[in-house]
Amino acid sequence: MSTYDSNLSPPFDDLVQLTDMEVAVSDEQPIVNDSGRNTMETPDVTVVSPTDDPNHISKARGYVIVLILFLINLLNYMDRFTIAGVLKDIQLFYGISNSEDGLLQTSFISFYMIFSPIFGYLGDRFVRKYIMAGGILFWALVTFGGSFVPSKHFWGFIIMRGMVGVGEASYSTIAPTIIADLFSGGMRTRALMIFYFAIPVGSGLGYIVGSNVAEAFHAWQYALRVTPILGVISVVLIMVFLKEPVRGGSDGAHGLKNTSFLTDLKAILTNKSFMLSSLGFTCVAFTTGALALWGPIFMQDASTVVGNPTKASTVALIFGGITVVAGFIGVALGAESSRRYKLINPRADPLICAFGLLICTPFLFFALVLSGTQPAVTWVLIFLGEVALCLNWAIIADILLYVVIPTRRSAAEAVQILMSHLLGDAGSPFLIGVIADASAKRYDGGNDNPAIQFVTLQESLYITTFICVLGGAFFLACALFIVQDKTAAEQATKERSLTGEDNAAYEDFVNSSSAGLNQDKR
Repeated sequence: MSTYDSNLSPPFDDLVQLTDMEVAVSDEQPIVNDSGRNTMETPDVTVVSPTDDPNHISKARGYVIVLILFLINLLNYMDRFTIAGVLKDIQLFYGISNSEDGLLQTSFISFYMIFSPIFGYLGDRFVRKYIMAGGILFWALVTFGGSFVPSKHFWGFIIMRGMVGVGEASYSTIAPTIIADLFSGGMRTRALMIFYFAIPVGSGLGYIVGSNVAEAFHAWQYALRVTPILGVISVVLIMVFLKEPVRGGSDGAHGLKNTSFLTDLKAILTNKSFMLSSLGFTCVAFTTGALALWGPIFMQDASTVVGNPTKASTVALIFGGITVVAGFIGVALGAESSRRYKLINPRADPLICAFGLLICTPFLFFALVLSGTQPAVTWVLIFLGEVALCLNWAIIADILLYVVIPTRRSAAEAVQILMSHLLGDAGSPFLIGVIADASAKRYDGGNDNPAIQFVTLQESLYITTFICVLGGAFFLACALFIVQDKTAAEQATKERSLTGEDNAAYEDFVNSSSAGLNQDKR
């Protein structure tokens, strides 16, 4: 047996961690190769030994990169949920209804999901750190600019909030793929857990910082002027400290080349595990989008109904604190449960996601039922529901990263963002507001009366409990296909991987075969 035949298996497995394999860096070289390939073609791969490349990313540098990405994600979610913390003030300033309130979130999400595929395409082909830095700088500028829109130009404010989504799209489609290229196996799950801590923590801080800054300066506009300053600092951190890992480096691959964008999309859209988990995540996005915008104002109205009127800043502080703690526990519990349960059940990830959504349903339902009579019990139920809902954040990202090959991950992130927001939180806040406004017509005084607004929001928010059950069903269906799709992605990445020794042996084999054919012809 030749050297080529006997030594094809690459020296890695999916448990390689950053401490074991350090990946090569290429900050300047884009990966662009959209030449015609057929749909079934897989990228060419070679493996580089970490000790042979002087430009590897050290373990310490990898942790610094994850910390920077976490901080930026934190700022993104702080800014996104600052609006919810000062929603009453915005209503009064612009003189708008509940349905118009919902347009603020819908506008942001619409821009976000439209531009995500564009950045997904760019992220799979060009240097990712520069794309992120430019997008975050743009986000900081439009966020700051939006705070100066006068009261007579509400639609201008909506457009500025929508443009914030352009900057966030540049980051959200790319950052998880960088983490995937730095880590694999259990280390990747833990790194994603740290990264996704930013969602509940940032969301909670958005409520708290937004409402309290507005109260301190006696103007809600100042709430939107905190995160842009920190955003500019983040751009500097990216340019100075973030180095671009090789795509697929943590999986042992090097020199991956792109297939065409249409080929990528076809492969992504026919991936059962990806599509079903994305539909499940869409249900998560629908629920969180509705609760994030309407939760604080609903609980403020509930406190008024029971005869204990509470300031918006106090409600935002409670809601934000619950979101931070519940999210921290939920993300950590979900990620660690996934890591341990996968040791005995390869279908663990979608099963845990399904469990989270299904167990969230009764907590959410009874929180709505008891909100008008037992506010304290309602806060406890909201806390438990958020813990269950947050079990899936890091796990969903991990599923995408291991069922999609490295050169298609940014595109897959973009497709998931487009799908989950188009059918999820792009419309859910607006839908809840429209239903509440329609219900209010049955009562004298409409939603200007806190008691009436409480009842109409309560009725409309019951929709979220049904959506949670639907999401659980999608994740259970995903569990049927997850093993075969993960294996297929690993095989597509590794099957043509050659070590340097193997590559030389292969070329000798090809050359000797060609020489033999030429000799036969003569």
